Amino acid sequence: MFVGREAELRFLEDRYTAKDGQLVVLYGRRRVGKTETLRQFCRGKPHVFYACTESPDEQQLAAFSERMLQKGLPAAQYIKRFSSWEQALGSVSELPGDEKKLLVIDEFPYMVKGNSVIPSILQNLWDEKLKTENVMIILCGSAMSFIEKEVLAEKNPLYGRATGILKMNEMGFYDAIQFVPAYSPLDKIAAYAVLGGIPHYLKQFDDSLPLGENICRNILSRGSILYSEVEFLMRQELRETATYNAIIEAVAMGNSKLNDIHQKTHIEKTKLSAYLKNLIDLGILSREFPVADGVKVRANIQRGLYQVTDNFFRFWYAFVFPNLSELEAGDAEGVWHYVVKPELDRYVSHAFEDVCRQYLRRQNRKNALPFRFTTIGRWWSKTDELDIMATDREKTSFLLGECKYKNSPVGLSDLKRLQEKFASNAKDTRAYYWLFSKSGFTDGVMRAAAEQEKVHLVTAEQLIK
Repeated sequence: MFVGREAELRFLEDRYTAKDGQLVVLYGRRRVGKTETLRQFCRGKPHVFYACTESPDEQQLAAFSERMLQKGLPAAQYIKRFSSWEQALGSVSELPGDEKKLLVIDEFPYMVKGNSVIPSILQNLWDEKLKTENVMIILCGSAMSFIEKEVLAEKNPLYGRATGILKMNEMGFYDAIQFVPAYSPLDKIAAYAVLGGIPHYLKQFDDSLPLGENICRNILSRGSILYSEVEFLMRQELRETATYNAIIEAVAMGNSKLNDIHQKTHIEKTKLSAYLKNLIDLGILSREFPVADGVKVRANIQRGLYQVTDNFFRFWYAFVFPNLSELEAGDAEGVWHYVVKPELDRYVSHAFEDVCRQYLRRQNRKNALPFRFTTIGRWWSKTDELDIMATDREKTSFLLGECKYKNSPVGLSDLKRLQEKFASNAKDTRAYYWLFSKSGFTDGVMRAAAEQEKVHLVTAEQLIK
């Protein structure tokens, strides 16, 4: 079953129906679902789908030739393989049929690793011939740093040739939970908090089993796919893995300011900033600013809070990495019962805030909110903070929210605190208040919401619906 990726498929369809040649670069981290999305896009279309392997150049050319010649090229009557990459790649325009001639090269970096001249060959073919032909070539890759530095960057042969560039990110909450339909609303939120939106990770969970059993079997147990997934990905994308491990662990444990990370890791600040940037580029970390901050504040390297954006990385560095000795000894059950389970609600509460913001973004797109916001995130000052703040372009209307992931209902005191937090900043503005709750609301706060038009209450069940 294929789930989600409507925006990505629309993008590819738009390129497919566009006139003249199309050269599309699609990339993203390992396991994000690139290949499945491309195969879904190719369904019902004449196409060549070639998956590169880590093999010598001659072997790669032979395999690519065989794949192309199988599709009815006129040259197949005379040869069994092309003699050069110029001939092999150029043959895409000779594929039979009147529809757009579609060629997908998956894991393109492997092809270039075997022959560094291939981008130049493709550039010459594109400039001299293919850009005016009825063809669509999609170059796909998981090595994000390679794609960005060796394919898309200025001074590289293919720079400026792409007619479409799409970086695939992980799925959002509402697509991700389609992988665990049998779970309760709270378990769906918890599963997303643990696994994030990577399809391959979500497929490892069996929603006929309790959440805790899935965590034990598929993350905490030696030999399971997810047990070593983070280490594999880190080695693929980064060199100084020990240094990056220390940084991510520090952030995952709550050290969110640059100085705090420096104090925890003892890495020189100038080098630390470069490491943090690499992790942001990979989508593992993000740098967050209060919603109302301007451009000058964001340019200050000392400002902003670092967060582990990837839920699975955050879980792995919070619970697996610090307990590797026990897990290597086979004590998955012990780590679950005495380390993970007591802290799980606190851990999920962070992701719950993100789920609530995703809910509001959906409502915003439907024009179902009191105003159309242009920015949403968190807000904090020296004395206060808000889980959610959204505002319009003019900053005259504000949506203010708190997300309570606790085992007791949200009450009037929570509403009053929310309304007081921004009161001093709310002059000449309109403010609307949203409370999100894991465990529902007291009668008092429900009466207040019924009486006050600007107060809105949302339960975990309503988030899912």
